[in-house]
Amino acid sequence: MNSGCGRYPESRMDNGPTTYAAAPRTIRVVIADDHPIVRRGLRELLASEPDFELVAEGEDVDSARRYVRGHHPDVLVIDLNMPGESVLEVLPRLRSEFPDTQVVVLTMQSEPAYARRALGAGALGYVLKEAADTELVSAVRAASRHESFLNPKLGARLAAEPNLGPPGGLSERELEVLKLLALGHTNAQVAETLFLSVRTVETHRARIQQKLRVSDRPGLVRFAFEHGLLGSEED
Repeated sequence: MNSGCGRYPESRMDNGPTTYAAAPRTIRVVIADDHPIVRRGLRELLASEPDFELVAEGEDVDSARRYVRGHHPDVLVIDLNMPGESVLEVLPRLRSEFPDTQVVVLTMQSEPAYARRALGAGALGYVLKEAADTELVSAVRAASRHESFLNPKLGARLAAEPNLGPPGGLSERELEVLKLLALGHTNAQVAETLFLSVRTVETHRARIQQKLRVSDRPGLVRFAFEHGLLGSEED
């Protein structure tokens, strides 16, 4: 009888029990941005990561909420400025309604005040679109681990600036309307720019004037300049 019959190969006996590396956990992602070209870029960026699964793409806040409800993703990547409701105002409701889905905000807004409000409203990540190709993947991974992500330079600016809150107690949407009105836009032009109805803009304008206790456009312009809402240009 062959003395080697029924024996494991020497290498198997020397190495002991075979172990297998655990497969990486799949991170399921929903993205929401109203620009198709941006969504395509995000799709390609996320597809390059073997452990990412893009499960849905939305074009506004309503579709983002609908897809999160239907797919229960690990992370929602959402543009800060989209048609409909203000994302900053909707964020607390999203986090309350879908506590298992973490949020990464993607935006062109580099002002620390926006980042502070987004993180305060429940977002775990705040990524500037200009840096999305190098930072978004890290932000999504961090969010999936329930960790925060913020660009170091923006984080330093955020820490250096006092948290004064929005001027005049205005909401984010009211600030957007105020800026456009102060720049000379009509109600109809503001509505077209922000994807709102003219009646909604009129309501925002009435509330803005009530909060700021001004009754005309010059008063709005003066307030905007005094609070640095129109840039640093001097007359």
